[in-house]
Amino acid sequence: MTEQTAHPEVEALLERSHRLGADPRNTNYAGGNASAKGTATDPVTGTGTELMWVKGSGGDLGTLTEAGLAVLRLDRLRALTGVYPGVEREDEMVAAFDYCAHGKGGAAPSIDTAMHGLVDAAHVDHLHPDSGIALACAADGEKLTAACFGDRVAWVPWRRPGFQLGLDIAAIKRDNPQAVGVVLGGHGITAWGETARECEANSLDIIRTAERFIAERGAEKAHPFGPVVAGREPLPEAERRERAAALLPAVRGLASTDRPQVGHYTDSDAVLDFASRAELERLAALGTSCPDHFLRTKVRPLVLDVAPDAPIEDALERLRELHAAYREDYRAYYERHAGPDSPAMRGADPAIVLVPGVGMFSFGADKQTARVAGEFYVNAINVMRGAETLSSYAPIPESEKFRIEYWELEEAKLRRKPAPKPLATRVALVTGGGSGIGRATARRLAAEGACVVVADRDADAAAAAAEELGGADTAVPVAVDVTEPEQIAAALRDSVLAFGGVDLVVNNAGLSISKPLLETTEADWDLQHRVMARGSFLVAREAARVLTRQGMGGDIVYICSKNGVFAGPNNIAYGAAKADQAHQVRLLAAELGGEGIRVNGVNPDGVVRGSGIFAGGWGAQRAAVYGVPEEELGAFYAQRTLLKREVLPEHVANAVYALTCGELSHTTGLHVPVDAGVAAAFLR
Repeated sequence: MTEQTAHPEVEALLERSHRLGADPRNTNYAGGNASAKGTATDPVTGTGTELMWVKGSGGDLGTLTEAGLAVLRLDRLRALTGVYPGVEREDEMVAAFDYCAHGKGGAAPSIDTAMHGLVDAAHVDHLHPDSGIALACAADGEKLTAACFGDRVAWVPWRRPGFQLGLDIAAIKRDNPQAVGVVLGGHGITAWGETARECEANSLDIIRTAERFIAERGAEKAHPFGPVVAGREPLPEAERRERAAALLPAVRGLASTDRPQVGHYTDSDAVLDFASRAELERLAALGTSCPDHFLRTKVRPLVLDVAPDAPIEDALERLRELHAAYREDYRAYYERHAGPDSPAMRGADPAIVLVPGVGMFSFGADKQTARVAGEFYVNAINVMRGAETLSSYAPIPESEKFRIEYWELEEAKLRRKPAPKPLATRVALVTGGGSGIGRATARRLAAEGACVVVADRDADAAAAAAEELGGADTAVPVAVDVTEPEQIAAALRDSVLAFGGVDLVVNNAGLSISKPLLETTEADWDLQHRVMARGSFLVAREAARVLTRQGMGGDIVYICSKNGVFAGPNNIAYGAAKADQAHQVRLLAAELGGEGIRVNGVNPDGVVRGSGIFAGGWGAQRAAVYGVPEEELGAFYAQRTLLKREVLPEHVANAVYALTCGELSHTTGLHVPVDAGVAAAFLR
């Protein structure tokens, strides 16, 4: 069977979507949609049938594929106008779209499907450009739209997305044949054309014309956000990143009061400038407007109102006060507008926290969601700047924001999301993560939903391990020598700035030298203890600073060894260092339990294949001790175990996962053997 080629209109639609979605000036991530109409053969009748292909719910224009398109019969879609029950029941029409599907129908149709189907044009774009939303959210947006475009672009007063909005735009298109599009009050723009190229050209013309209009007006006015307030100026880059790393774990802990969140830090020029200006509080309190914005950023941000150089404990105390007030305000907002059929309140914590002089923290259920929330608030800043340049920023009423945020259709979209993985929202730092057990552990934790910081002395190995896990929203590398406290502190700062904090630390970095007592030098002893005993202590100490500041509990797992229990031959320095680590587990479990931090250990043995330690000479040394060829060392170790099985790095990673996935939530101070059964190493 030959592969079926896409319909020409579909190919044109995808190409147009990719071009539009690639430029953030045109639309934001997963925002807007595009459609095309054309004739295709009905497989039942063999006759031509008019179809519409439109981006489905939740997709992204920049990465849209054919599988992400909803496919509907146009005659059936337009026939829905005859059964439309009115604006008070228009949500019922979304279910009706399923009866308009062609074949299997493709992706789930979005709420904007009616807009695309009812407008009499072969191609339609609905986008959320900052410049267009600035017009849509200006106090006198209708007059400004006329001044900007004349009669080429019409104004549509705010209406919640849905079937009635599609009817409104279709009527404007019919009654204004000279128009190429509309500005949707409080929302965005829609443009159309008879070809894909014409539609794209009209969309870009609206966006670029609005940009020029705002720029021309801005040249005649003072800064739209007012003057810089003394004491809010951005700190120098190194200082603000240091400050952000000190604040962010505590902020993440507060933002995770209702449910755990991953964090993202942004210190772009747009954010730092907005946070430094006199109008910050007024505009932040007005909140975002475009539905795509506040669905991700919540109605408004939390603003920290202390100087960037205030004592850190003063800033944290003020954050706790502001957070408590934010939660009270959000609950009051919910109670003002919720009706008997409203979904339950989803959580009262902020998604966006603005810190003058430092930047912005954004939060979400995963790194991508947290990052995108921050990107959307930057879009909102751009919108506010444009609207204040043109006249004044006037977002849609709070009651309308609530209707969107707690819309049953949004609730249904949330229900369609797959269940989170066991380690979702957790941030893991794995030392020695560039090879062997560390690399296998990083891979397993990422596969189970964790964000992973791959820490290794070999920067290239750390980068390669992080890259294979799927990019910066999943894993980042850090170069760190665990014998250097400053490098460990820097690695924890990088972890915080990457993901908001740390929840799970795997003390895995190590090396081994196998020598009899009389051949073991002081340098051998010191190196073994400096890397493993001292290094794991330093990592645990620095990690505990972050874990306690977060107030979210956490896990520290030591990769110890069977040799910390079993007295093997010619192994004094390594075995003693591993015994030191083993007792650190017990000591820290006792000390940190009051903070909800669990400390456990894993005792592997004989991990030969894939092991960085064995590849670095330990394998040859141990093979010589036991009198076997090095290539047979793994099999030799397996035969001396009760289970007669070789231990691989993945088996150790499995134990780390078992200790941290939540199933052993009441276990701390435990050592888990992963040695295939070595009776002499049984714990007593």
